[in-house]
Amino acid sequence: MKKRYADGLIPGNNSKARQDVALQMKAARLDRSMTQQELAEITGTKKSNISRMESGNYNPSLDFMVKVAGGMGKQLSIKLE
Repeated sequence: MKKRYADGLIPGNNSKARQDVALQMKAARLDRSMTQQELAEITGTKKSNISRMESGNYNPSLDFMVKVAGGMGKQLSIKLE
């Protein structure tokens, strides 16, 4: 897998936001009692993509996050503070 950043680390100013999204996505999946594999099949992606997203090691597109949220019967909502 090609790393997006030379040192493999997420830039500091984005890491908290990415981790917050990752935790919310994982919590939503677990609330639905779904496995990563089940969610991947519903959304038409690989289990590894779901796993990377939930770990915060993946910078998913907005379209992908909308698709994953929809696969869990949820809507994606973005809040700017």
